[in-house]
Amino acid sequence: MATAPPLVDGTTVFSAESYFATQPPPTSLQLDVENVSGFIKRHAASGRNVVLVTSGGTTVPLELNVVRFLDNFSAGTRGATSAEYFLKSGYAVIFMHRQFSLQPFSRHYSHSTNPFLDFLEIEPPTSSATASAGAQIRIQPESHAELLSVLSAYKDVHAQGLLHTLTFVTVNDYLWLLRAISQEMGVLGRRGMYYLAAAVSDFFLPRQKMSEHKIQSGKGSLHIEMDQVPKVLKPMVEEWAREGYIVSFKLETDLNLLIPKARQALERYGHQVVIGNDLHHRKYRVVLGKKGGAEYTETWIETSPTAHTEIEEEIIRELMWRHQKWIEKGVVKS
Repeated sequence: MATAPPLVDGTTVFSAESYFATQPPPTSLQLDVENVSGFIKRHAASGRNVVLVTSGGTTVPLELNVVRFLDNFSAGTRGATSAEYFLKSGYAVIFMHRQFSLQPFSRHYSHSTNPFLDFLEIEPPTSSATASAGAQIRIQPESHAELLSVLSAYKDVHAQGLLHTLTFVTVNDYLWLLRAISQEMGVLGRRGMYYLAAAVSDFFLPRQKMSEHKIQSGKGSLHIEMDQVPKVLKPMVEEWAREGYIVSFKLETDLNLLIPKARQALERYGHQVVIGNDLHHRKYRVVLGKKGGAEYTETWIETSPTAHTEIEEEIIRELMWRHQKWIEKGVVKS
């Protein structure tokens, strides 16, 4: 029988341990783990570095038969873009993303910014036949080079078996998958990196508190008391991925809180890097915080809003250099 989470001042407090003891795993968890396990072991045997990239937002269902849920604005842009640069640099990537969020390569032609169909043209048949069967589809000449580049990279990645994708929807899906994959990646030792770019909900409604059916609107205003999602970075550092290189993200709307919050996270959880970004400048400016012993250092990365570059390229270049140093530090010389 599951142990109830503890109460602090009358409020339920979920630790990672009590969360997993009381909240059920997603039905697809075992199959997902079996599929990713082979991917990890194959690249561990070859000596290739592997990174887990989490991407997109998580939902918080309000009912067991879900009609209503809470969500956030994340489309998975940073995660999908970063995954591409990891792949370009030779990493194998486990891309764990919110269902229907942006993905590597196809992100270039999303439905909202660059609709794929806009890059195609219909070339009418040259004969006088009335049937439309003779019509041809072709790529607009001015779009050919860019599409060829993206398609070539996509095909090459899949030919080498460097990308494995998994999906989640709810915060519960996310937490169970994160723990399971982190434990599977233990065989990689220091060659495993964890790039936690997903926008994870801070609060959730435990299954035990959910309404079974759709919440009815006829009762007027809706009052829901939610519990805090457990902080899983600590067990990740100390138990699930002891040798892994762990990178978390901190998003704030108040720039004055960004650095203190990043430092606090490093001190509290003991992982390697916090990437801080403020809401309004996150596409052009980030800060990488690192703590070594008593020393805390900051590295700012900035790009121009008008430049034809993506800041994720610079972020990944810096992290790869740091990860290599991390790997070398763990090599025992005879």
